[in-house]
Parts: sequence; structure tokens; C-alpha cells
Amino acid sequence: MRKQLRENEENENPFAMSIGDLMAGLLFIFILLLTATMLKVQKQSDKEAMITTEYNQVKTQLYIDLQKEFKDSLKVWNAIIDSTELSVRFQEPSTLFDFNKADLKPKFKVILNDFFPRYIALINQPKYKKNIEEIRIEGHTDTSGDYFTNMKLSQDRTRSVLQYCLFLLPRNEQKWAMQRITANGLSSSHIIIRNGKEDPRLSRRVEFRIRTNAEEKLEEIARRHE
Repeated sequence: MRKQLRENEENENPFAMSIGDLMAGLLFIFILLLTATMLKVQKQSDKEAMITTEYNQVKTQLYIDLQKEFKDSLKVWNAIIDSTELSVRFQEPSTLFDFNKADLKPKFKVILNDFFPRYIALINQPKYKKNIEEIRIEGHTDTSGDYFTNMKLSQDRTRSVLQYCLFLLPRNEQKWAMQRITANGLSSSHIIIRNGKEDPRLSRRVEFRIRTNAEEKLEEIARRHE
């Protein structure tokens, strides 16, 4: 009799649910949420992979083109192209500046007269132009002397290089360059190590480094995964 009454009550209440039905419903909702999350993660992962691939392609091609353009000049200038940093490094301090001075030496001006217009013409090509976020002129010192004195010296030197280089360009290229070029004095914060110790001569240098707009996105990705 009780069983019949319970069955009648359940039949009369269309909203009555068993614990099993409730758990099945909650499980279905959880699966939907998990699937949506996994799709979002996969989409983000695909986007990050695309950015990485694009960056590597642009970086590799830029390095190839820089080498092709300057291969016959690098030895004359005592310069190298760093594929990791995508930078052109002028590494003969006696050619660049007098000791503790920020004025460009005549020989360095001759080098820049040849180098900089060709450099800008290369990276201002349509295939690269939209990818260039920043052109960094970096000044570096060795660790001798006071850090802050060297900081001021390196900053003064990069400003001298920047000012000289800009006036080497025709007006139509000058405007584009001015929106992207920065002068960065770094004192002795990025010295050159050889055989486990600093090479002071190589540490005293000027570099022209290219940052693409993908680098900032890659740095953001790296921070997200820390």
C-alpha cells in the first residue's frame, strides 16, 4: 500500500528527480564547461604557436638578408651580426669614440655613412616594415669605472649616434625611422664573456638591434607560463 502511494506521489509530481538524475545533470553541465575550457585553451595554444612561427620566420629571413647585404663590409668595419639578438655589433672601441668621450670619431662616421642608409633601406622593405616595432641603438661599456658614470657615458654616446644617423636619411625615410629608433645606454649591464671572464674590449661596443612586434607578444606568452 505504501509503495503504491509513493509511486502515485511521484507520478503526480512531474518535477520529482532522483539523486541519480540530478548527478547525471550536473555531470553533463561539468562536461560542457570542461569542453568549452579545453577549446579555449587549444585556441590560445594555436595562437601562441602561430605567433612563435611567424616570429621565427621573420627573424630568420631578416638575419639572412642582413648577412647578404653586409657580408663584404663586416670585416672592414670589425662588426658582426648576432643571429640571437638580431643585432649588428660594432666591436672595435678605438674606432668608435675617444676614451671617456661621446663624440663620434671620424672613422666611425665613415662607417655609419655606409652602414645606416643601407640598414634602414633593408628593414623598411614592405615585407618587414609592418613587423618592425623598434630599432634600438645600444651603447655598452666594460665594468671598469663607476656604473652610473658609465651609464651616462653610454647614453650620451647612443644619442650622438642616433643624431648623426638620422641626418643620413632622406626625409621620407627619416620620419619612419624617428618613430621607431631609440637610444639606449646600458652601461656595463651586458658585458661580453669569453673563456669565463669579461672581455673589456668587446664589452665596449655599439649595437643596432631590431625588435619585431612579435617579440612583445612572445614575452607576454613567457610571462603567462612562468
